[in-house]
Formats: sequence, structure tokens, C-alpha cells
Amino acid sequence: MKTPPRTRPPPPPVCASDHARGSPLAEVTLIAYGDFACPACAATYTVVKQIQARMGARLQYVFRSFPQPGQHRNSEEAAEAAESASTQGRFWEMHDRLFENQGASDELRLARYATQIGLDLGRFRREISEHVHLAAVRAGRSAATRSGVTGTPTFFINTQRHESDFGLATLLPAVQAAAGMG
Repeated sequence: MKTPPRTRPPPPPVCASDHARGSPLAEVTLIAYGDFACPACAATYTVVKQIQARMGARLQYVFRSFPQPGQHRNSEEAAEAAESASTQGRFWEMHDRLFENQGASDELRLARYATQIGLDLGRFRREISEHVHLAAVRAGRSAATRSGVTGTPTFFINTQRHESDFGLATLLPAVQAAAGMG
């Protein structure tokens, strides 16, 4: 008797607490689970930027932190920094700094990024030192794990996991097809 293929549950639905760019009414939603300290995620950061530019209003992009502290140094701290920036309306600015300056996310550099993007530095430092956002970061990681996410980057196009490589030549056509452009 054959064992049935293992099915993976879809990601949690996009909600108000997600970090999303683009309209929730867009034709396609691209969900990325990433680690700010993961080199492969930094590589896909530029791919996603190109896809966003090409898809325009047809795409909603959602980023969910999936830090892997056992594999990437400072990954939880970077995720906490992004969440702290989010409370001040600057998630995407911190997101971009973290990926553009990957590997440089110690506390001093995080404070520099916070200053560069205009955060209340005292509040930011307090939230980081007290790990105000660590529980939320870990809860998000647990939710991702329940959806079958085991590593980064992991992409879902709408509710379907993208199983192919993450280069522009592969990911863009899959997103376009989901938007009815293929």
C-alpha cells in the first residue's frame, strides 16, 4: 500500500498585523518567509523588488520574519528591530536596511539604522534591550512552522507554495501566471 503524498497546509491568511505592500485586493499575493541574516534571502530581496516593479498594482507582497538563530547570527535581533520599526510606522525602511547591509546587524548598527530611518532612538533601544517584540517574532515563526516552513527563503503565491528556485526567471512567471498574465 502506497503512502499518500504529504500535503502542506497553506500559510495563515494575510491579516492586519502582517507587513504588506500593495492592495489586499491585488490579483496575486506573494508571501515571503525570510530571515534578515540569511544570504539567500538577501539575494531574493532584489528579485522581489524587480517583481514588485513589474507587477505594480496587481501584486500584494507580504513579508513574514522566520529567523533561524541556529543558522544565522543575530537573526532574531534583526527581526526584533524590524518589529520595533514597525511600531513607529517604518517597517519597510528597516526591512530594506537590514537586507542591504546584511551581516551588519549588531546592536550598534541596528541603532544606526534606526537613526537613519528616523525612529525614536530611545524607544527603539528600550524595545530591543527589553526584547519587547521577541514573543511576537517567535509566535510568527511557530505559525510558519505549522504551515510547513522549514527554511528561508520560502515563498507562497496566493496559498500555493512555490517549490522552484527563487530567481527572477522562475519566480516572476509563476507570479504572473497566478495573476492571469501567463
